[in-house]
Amino acid sequence: MGEGRHTGCAMICPEMLDTSREQNPAPTEEPRGCLFALSQPPLMIFLAVIGVLLLMASVHDLFLL
Repeated sequence: MGEGRHTGCAMICPEMLDTSREQNPAPTEEPRGCLFALSQPPLMIFLAVIGVLLLMASVHDLFLL
């Protein structure tokens, strides 16, 4: 067998088992909440179309029926 080599499972090498922290972890971004999701243009266009359809239906029900 090879000197100084791990002869266990071939899928897990010694580098994978090393859990020491040599570097600081990358800084995480702030979590983005609901207001960030609502500010996306495709979602705003979709919500505007749905709102206009609901408004048209309510105006139709109120004034034409």
